[in-house]
Amino acid sequence: MTSLPLSPDTATFTGGAVFLDYASLDFGDLDAAALYRVFPDLTLHLHTTPAQIAERLDGAEVAIVSDLHLPAEILGRLPRLKLILLASTGTNAVDLAAVRRLGITVCHCQGYGTHAVAQHTLALMLALTNHVARYSALVSAGQWSAADRFCLTDYPISGLNDKRLAIVGQGELGRRVAYLAEAFGMQVSFAGLPGREGPQDKIALDELLPLADIVSLHCPLTPETAGLINTRRLGLMKRSALLINTARGGLIDDTALAGALREGRLAGAALDVLSQEPPPHNHPLLTGDIPNLLITPHVAWSTTGARQCALQQLAENGQAWLAGQPIRVVS
Repeated sequence: MTSLPLSPDTATFTGGAVFLDYASLDFGDLDAAALYRVFPDLTLHLHTTPAQIAERLDGAEVAIVSDLHLPAEILGRLPRLKLILLASTGTNAVDLAAVRRLGITVCHCQGYGTHAVAQHTLALMLALTNHVARYSALVSAGQWSAADRFCLTDYPISGLNDKRLAIVGQGELGRRVAYLAEAFGMQVSFAGLPGREGPQDKIALDELLPLADIVSLHCPLTPETAGLINTRRLGLMKRSALLINTARGGLIDDTALAGALREGRLAGAALDVLSQEPPPHNHPLLTGDIPNLLITPHVAWSTTGARQCALQQLAENGQAWLAGQPIRVVS
């Protein structure tokens, strides 16, 4: 993604900028120079608890957050706050009704993790169809060494070529996944969300689910899409189908998915997100007895390149706001 040039004329900003949870973005491998060029007095906190937010933002004009939530109750106690920069695409970390009422500008990042998430999506598909973890476990257990032939064939491998992929969400990320999937020889169809008219090349979700070999979710979590994949829609899918979710955990009814996998009504699922993160130990998908379920801990977005791009966009958003022409504006 092309970066905007950062000019040095913002070095006079002294309104106070605070990054509350920098460690959620930088794992010790990023360069924050661009952000400091825009906000020379920037204060970086690696971690901040909810109880510390108001104190640390007291007197600041700019707040930068990656994972923390800024509810209306806290925002109302920060009269000097003018700008919130989100180191994410999602905007659910901020009470948007409150910021509109208080006149606070909110800017987010866009498209910084497209390649990373699309790559992880295909990796999850391949991990399921090629039984990567299962075969690795057999080798570790010594079963290959004990075999009477050159290979193990405990789990039949199903190629991606000629499989029909249903993608829910036709934004930049959904289109990138489609591009990669087609390179594997997959037949790609986009699903139209219930109650939302879309392009003619979309097929209604409930009509597409019975036809799909793999369903991959790439739509935002909204009141309309919460629990989108529920007991009824899981029942529409083929018993041989796979479900992939690298979008938002709340798109899936966790208990319904656990039941479908246990009962063999779905062949497998691979998730990078859950409805609650970090999940409680008693989360319905973490019981350890669910077959053909792979879960990664919300890491699809986190390549070094993607996170560096997000940091660059934070700097660009800050500079544009200082120049009176904010970009990537949410509110």
